Amino acid sequence: MAQLASVGTMHVHERPAEIIGLDNFNNYYSPAYKRARAARLKNEFGLDVVDGEICNASLVARLLNEHKITHVVHLAAQAGVRYSLTHPLSYVRNNLECFVTLVEEIRKFPENIRPSFVYASSSSVYGLNRKIPFSESDAVTNPANLYGASKFMNEQIASAYYHIYDLKSVGLRFFTVYGPWGRPDMAAFLFTRAIEIGKPLTVYNRGEMRRDFTYIDDIVNGIIASMQFCSRTATVFNLGNNKPVELMTFIHTIENQLGAKAAIQYKTSHAEIKETYADINKAHSLLGYTPKTPIDVGMKHFIEWYKQEPRRHTFAGGDFNSRRQRKR
Repeated sequence: MAQLASVGTMHVHERPAEIIGLDNFNNYYSPAYKRARAARLKNEFGLDVVDGEICNASLVARLLNEHKITHVVHLAAQAGVRYSLTHPLSYVRNNLECFVTLVEEIRKFPENIRPSFVYASSSSVYGLNRKIPFSESDAVTNPANLYGASKFMNEQIASAYYHIYDLKSVGLRFFTVYGPWGRPDMAAFLFTRAIEIGKPLTVYNRGEMRRDFTYIDDIVNGIIASMQFCSRTATVFNLGNNKPVELMTFIHTIENQLGAKAAIQYKTSHAEIKETYADINKAHSLLGYTPKTPIDVGMKHFIEWYKQEPRRHTFAGGDFNSRRQRKR
């Protein structure tokens, strides 16, 4: 979902005067889940979500102009690593074509009224880099999958638009975000549901992986700080927890909180990154970003939400579940 905000004359620590979401509600994961999120935003916060695509230039232009948008937070993308193995062109359209469509509409504004631009990148851009922790100053030359490559291209496109049009931007390299209302294709939701219903849990590469799981509240704080950051160029920040967790430790955390044991089946995947670990010194220094949520506390919040959500099994559907293999 992309978020368009009109700040108006608000104080920087208050909510924007107007916020509009834009989502195409596609079926990568359950459209019912996405619409339930949109309904919650409307019912609890009075926020509207427009049903449409970032690739629709006329729609984007109309929203930007009619609502006098001052900040664009672009979180919409085709996500997922393994899905990119069977649906590569979805990443080309959604992550590249739509990204360029959006920045084209933003750059058309005169500089004095041009919306501030923040977009989601990913820790996947680091690919097969061996230096740990990952730093924004590291060379990014070893992509491990098409998803990560497409997000790095976003950063390169943003840099090009800064060079050509002086379009300043902030890219946020998110590290394994989890929490209530989180995506059902991510480990927190996938593993919790599998353990709950007794379904074999697929663990890749013998579980010898570590992830810098980052709780949603900490990520939101980083996004808000990035909206207030006065970038002079096209810059990027890591937003992670700075505390990688062994995958099997993560699974044991879920087992303990559910009171159930996981049935594990191991598989091999060459698309998976062995470890993600965010160096957050830059974000801490320039954004004041300080994640505060340890994995046991964050997963407690997630599982509490999960257990009380009666639609959780419906929300688990979507194309990402497809077992189709690409023909060779």
